[in-house]
Amino acid sequence: MQINIIIFGQLCDLLGENLMLNDIADTNSLTEMLNKKFPQLADAKYVMAVNKKVVTENISLTNNSTVALLPPFSGG
Repeated sequence: MQINIIIFGQLCDLLGENLMLNDIADTNSLTEMLNKKFPQLADAKYVMAVNKKVVTENISLTNNSTVALLPPFSGG
């Protein structure tokens, strides 16, 4: 199972370019893996979207899911 991770804004400075990951079952597992691989991400504020829908709770990921990591929004 392959997951595409798209990274936006200042999160690119922490993670670099977009990522392709394998065998990630859900968003909690993804967050845990990213925090281990990129410890500086644990302190960063961001929103996660799965297949263009912002998620705030753990959801299952399927083959070819696209996960976007979005920096905090601001403006007016």
